[in-house]
Amino acid sequence: MSTTVAGAAEPSANPVSPEAAQEEGLLDTTRTHVRGFSLWLGETVNDWFGDRPFEDGGKVTHGRLGLRNLWRQDEGWDTSVRFRARFDLPNLRDKAYFFLGRQNERELLTDQAEAFTREQLLLEENRREDQTGFAGLGVALRKNIDFRIGVRGGLKFYTQARYRKQWELSAQDRIEFRETIFWNTKDKFGSTTAFDYAHAFTPTLALQWQNSTTISEKTDDFAWGSSLGLFKRYGDDRVLSGEMVVTGETGAEENVDEYGVRLKWTQPVYRDWLIGEFIVGHYWPQREDRERERSWAMGVNLEMRF
Repeated sequence: MSTTVAGAAEPSANPVSPEAAQEEGLLDTTRTHVRGFSLWLGETVNDWFGDRPFEDGGKVTHGRLGLRNLWRQDEGWDTSVRFRARFDLPNLRDKAYFFLGRQNERELLTDQAEAFTREQLLLEENRREDQTGFAGLGVALRKNIDFRIGVRGGLKFYTQARYRKQWELSAQDRIEFRETIFWNTKDKFGSTTAFDYAHAFTPTLALQWQNSTTISEKTDDFAWGSSLGLFKRYGDDRVLSGEMVVTGETGAEENVDEYGVRLKWTQPVYRDWLIGEFIVGHYWPQREDRERERSWAMGVNLEMRF
């Protein structure tokens, strides 16, 4: 039978190494600095519109800082950083919200569905040419409609009018429709239409069919994508999914630009605010005049929520 000296601290059953403690301290400190910088921006913008202090109900409602690492057999390694945040401002309460960040320029301007972003399709992007910083104001006109006006790199304006609606067809079936009408200096007028269908086999297992098309004055053709997959949940932020994905553009020599399969696992890696995502994919891309090729791809992403 073991004994403990009175007044002495009992050793922890799971002692934390100095290296692990230092790593945890670094992660918490980084998140604190990112959140502090975001709150400072929110306070500054809030003061532009009135006298109510930011502390009077102001908050970050959607803050994300992501590190994306990608390897693709036909393209090599790629790393990029994405950032986005949305703020409720007391001086604009029930009227508008402020947003800012950095992400792929094309996806920002067209309001592309997440399933068909370059990050999820495991496609490389040039940080200087493909990514842009942005900021703007959004106004919720009705429950399902909002209007956004913003600026991106080089003080170039863009606007979006967005509509979103869900219908519950039954206890197991749901459809969602999203429409974005946009204008920017690069594409002029255009629209992105997304239509999703989900069927729940059980509370934790669902089939999802996701579709998106984009057209603009510049292209006069539809860029489109479709995915069909199973999604299995294992608790909060723990999801395993397998999907078949195809993308293309009408009017091109090959209407189907690429098709393939991807397997994705998502889970928290530190507390509940650092989320890890691991993706493996096998694709058949069409590149210029060459025959369709085969390519393995892998992505490891970290997203800090603040």
